Amino acid sequence: MNADAGSGCPLTMTFAAVPALRHSPTLAKEWLPKIMANRYDERNVPYFEKEGVTIGMAMTEKQGGSDVRANTTRAYPVTEQQGNGAEYELVGHKWFCSAPMCDAFLVLAHTENGLSCFLLPRWRPDGSKNQMFIQRLKNKLGNISNASSEVEFRGAFAWMVGDEGRGVRTIIEMVAMTRFDCMVGSSALMRAAVAQAIHHTSGRSVFGNNLHKQPLMQNVLADLAIESEAALAISMRVAHALDHSDDPQQALFVRLATAVGKYWICKRTPHLAYEAMECIGGVGYVEDNILPRIYREAPVNAIWEGSGNVQCLDVLRAMNKEPKVIDAFMQELQQACGHYAAYDQFVAALGTEFSDLSNIEFRARTLVDKLAIALQASTLIQQGEAMIAAAFIRSRIESNGGINYGTLPSDVDCQAIIQRAMPKL
Repeated sequence: MNADAGSGCPLTMTFAAVPALRHSPTLAKEWLPKIMANRYDERNVPYFEKEGVTIGMAMTEKQGGSDVRANTTRAYPVTEQQGNGAEYELVGHKWFCSAPMCDAFLVLAHTENGLSCFLLPRWRPDGSKNQMFIQRLKNKLGNISNASSEVEFRGAFAWMVGDEGRGVRTIIEMVAMTRFDCMVGSSALMRAAVAQAIHHTSGRSVFGNNLHKQPLMQNVLADLAIESEAALAISMRVAHALDHSDDPQQALFVRLATAVGKYWICKRTPHLAYEAMECIGGVGYVEDNILPRIYREAPVNAIWEGSGNVQCLDVLRAMNKEPKVIDAFMQELQQACGHYAAYDQFVAALGTEFSDLSNIEFRARTLVDKLAIALQASTLIQQGEAMIAAAFIRSRIESNGGINYGTLPSDVDCQAIIQRAMPKL
């Protein structure tokens, strides 16, 4: 059984809030034990009556979208004490408050000294309800089991987290973690879709033959399986870098790889989900099947925490702010050289993309596409199954395929790849 994808958002935000809250030792001491507790308390009661809590996020406003510096929500100090850990009241709105059933929310609001980060609880410390009012729940394309809302703050109580005026810097570590979870979540959707397609077609016959024996269906299924495995591979590579971010080289690598991976995997998931639906046919299009839900779920991670353009611009921003990030990324790619001539040539050509920066923003998507393909190839070569790595190189680099699934070269062992990806029942 699969957990419904709607559970991912509040779980992601809860664990991703940890590095942000550590900027405020006083708040961290009280909240982190509850955040990291291994039990869920669904009661709508004050946080101090719970052993375990969940954390949401409210940053986006109507006029700003991804540009949080355009936010108009204001924060006013309650006491003479100001700054990190101090008490404030917030007045304003948020057009997108993720998981409004959570116990507290990380919120961005302006003080006299700039955009700052706050922890806003559902219940005030005195045990009364906070002045956070839900205007409506969002009627979304997918992710239906997870509530999203529009809210207003009418003097809502909150504590400042981190330095005043450095809200984006404080919350950016949370954003990095949630972007990583977008990679993992989309990889999981890919795997679920591929598993459904392979399982269903294994029991279906067309023109007298099992679908798994039909060459064209083999080509499609194997191609989907390669895409799914490559997505998971770089997700786990980024996970390793996050776990070892105390290593300067890994920290530089993950700064770029998270944006690259989030952009690419989340972009590829809707197309893959549709193709899996097509493998199943009419049965996959009706609501009795899981594929319609996977298909509706697929776009959310590409939009949440920064759409495709935002990720590409973030890659350019990281390169401009800290040029060593591209050096660390290229070093990662070069570690896989020496196995496939086509890959070696691809990496060498990729290195020349940075020689002329005059129109780099215009071609940012082309650049990030190439970075993503190279990272998937590199990870599969170094850590993956040799059969998958070879098929990936042949189909994504040598023949420049992958635009439409089912275009694998004829020398790829599709049957072996399908068998590897077959769900174990």
